[in-house]
Amino acid sequence: MSEPQNVKDVKIGILGAAGRMGGALVRSVLDTRGATLSAALEREGHPSLGLDAGQLSGAGPCGVALAAKLPTRVETDVWIDFSSPAATVNHARAAAESGIALVVGTTGLDPAQKAELGALAQRIPIMFAPNMSVGVNVLLKLVADAARLLGPSYDLEIVETHHRGKRDAPSGTALALAQAVADASGRDLSKTARYERHGDVGPRTAEEIGVQTLRGGDVVGDHTVYFLGLGDRVEITHRASSRETFSRGAVRAALWLPSQKPGLYDMRDVLGLKQT
Repeated sequence: MSEPQNVKDVKIGILGAAGRMGGALVRSVLDTRGATLSAALEREGHPSLGLDAGQLSGAGPCGVALAAKLPTRVETDVWIDFSSPAATVNHARAAAESGIALVVGTTGLDPAQKAELGALAQRIPIMFAPNMSVGVNVLLKLVADAARLLGPSYDLEIVETHHRGKRDAPSGTALALAQAVADASGRDLSKTARYERHGDVGPRTAEEIGVQTLRGGDVVGDHTVYFLGLGDRVEITHRASSRETFSRGAVRAALWLPSQKPGLYDMRDVLGLKQT
């Protein structure tokens, strides 16, 4: 007689499981106590359909084959999605119809797409964050604290670097960092953000928040927030060395999310950082 399965295990489905991020997510689910890989999804016609998701990810056979059909509520407690903006919105609609919680790490969503996620979150719990790394979400708190403590005499600049294949710019993380320091310093980011400097742009204003983008090579993700004063400067940096930092954070969110009420959450909710 086989041992009973741990009833507390959270059944997790991975959307886009054959991609680089999808593979990292599969490995993290298989490596996390309390998590069960219940489904691995890819688009119709993908050449890897039917293959073992664990083997594709490099983790070894796990008995879950890549499929194109979204899992039902009975089969899966929560989906994790790091796809494209349009696909993510479609997945969120399907999740809401099925009553399944959804973790979203997709970046580049426009305001209308973000608004639809918010509306769908009235029906199911959705955790949406531009960066699932635990370190980056601690960084968001650190830079907000620094902005408040250092005050308006320090100029705020953010530089982000990613691999040559990243499509959106600035990164979602850089925008989240800019919003964090804007909120902490009482600024309206829509009026003070400066995304480009070229030619005779005049002297820097005291209110602006610079956000600059670098692209090249295979950089997973580097973000630095500069607090530039007269006579000193403070630099706070996070460097991601592999996608595992994002996948482990996403799985941590997936374990937390199914027990929550419908609503739109972020990683600071998962980590309890909003309470500190």
